[in-house]
Amino acid sequence: MTPRRRIPAAGVLAMALFAACATGRGPEAMPSAAIASPSAAPATPSPVAPATPFVETGAPMAATTAETASGTVLFNDSHFHLLNYVQRGPAAREFLEMTDGRVGRVAMFGIPLQQKWDYFLSGDRAPDYYLRSNADLYYYSFVDAVIAREYLSLPEAERGRVDPMITGFNPTDMYSADHIERVLLTFPGVFAGIGEFSIHKEFVSSKVSGHAASLRNPALDRILDTAAEIGLVVILHCDIDNVRPGDPPDFAAELLELFADHPDATIIWAHTGLGRFIAPAEGHVAGLDRMLADPLYDHIALDISWDEVAKYVVRDEASLKAWTALIERHPTRFLFGTDAVAPTDWDAYVRNHAVYAPLWQRLDPAVRAQVERLNYERIFDAAIPRVRAWEERRLTGRNGS
Repeated sequence: MTPRRRIPAAGVLAMALFAACATGRGPEAMPSAAIASPSAAPATPSPVAPATPFVETGAPMAATTAETASGTVLFNDSHFHLLNYVQRGPAAREFLEMTDGRVGRVAMFGIPLQQKWDYFLSGDRAPDYYLRSNADLYYYSFVDAVIAREYLSLPEAERGRVDPMITGFNPTDMYSADHIERVLLTFPGVFAGIGEFSIHKEFVSSKVSGHAASLRNPALDRILDTAAEIGLVVILHCDIDNVRPGDPPDFAAELLELFADHPDATIIWAHTGLGRFIAPAEGHVAGLDRMLADPLYDHIALDISWDEVAKYVVRDEASLKAWTALIERHPTRFLFGTDAVAPTDWDAYVRNHAVYAPLWQRLDPAVRAQVERLNYERIFDAAIPRVRAWEERRLTGRNGS
């Protein structure tokens, strides 16, 4: 296990990257003087990979719908929950039929936490979401078997559209790495990565039974070491701050330290650290820019999933301008994801993509192609052969061949 290397003056580093430019939280411009670190040369924008042919879909869209021309897809989805907090959702086959011709590949996973139905709190009202009950959440490891069975139930031709992820582990448990390996060897040829799993998450963290997850827990280091060794993509949810914000954000220093300590892990930081109750601080966009420009974090990508995050990006002209500039400076580092949870119809599923319509209209077409499709393909296509090779080595050794 990689020993945790403490970055000197980690709090100072977080202050330099994510300290608010002004008091309060809200939209921010990103002037060049605020972007570059005072002690570093101006960052070179990340290269734009050659775009494959695609149909630009930048025309205005209705609030809850998005369409695509025949023979093209709108996006690959880097963040999709087939199941909800009580492990219910559509069959994978139903989902693929609903999205056929409109969505390409999907990183598909359940939710690692089960909402307890405590009769003495809820009575006959069965909660299906963590904000619908005060009862505990608990880790539900069987979710990985459910996702594997859903994947294996698909026709061979359809499996190429799905990249399943392992989520059913407790990030405070030193045995979680063993669980990840066990799932891979039980269902070889299925999984591409781990996540989405959460460390700090708004009101979820305080509801989880047992020891609270922490960025300082060596169990998390062991999980990321295992992912790096195998080649698994990691989708990590960690809020950058508490609901009552700090300056710099409360978890920024520890998160940057964790990222720096695991340079061989391919990590997608979900939602750029934002959430329903975690709004961007004044320095958030500029902080992300500095982080992405630092070679220490070259292995970190960011997803802009969840309509709760989209509302911060598109809420006004200043915010749109700042986020557009950020993404166009680092076009290889952002992925679109819906963060849809067990959707029952197309409009419910595609809502987040539609909310981002003002952003899609502003982005350079080649950059938009990166965010919507190409970055996903590059990251997952690099990971999957490594995972399959690891499985083959381990299974061959186990069988004594």
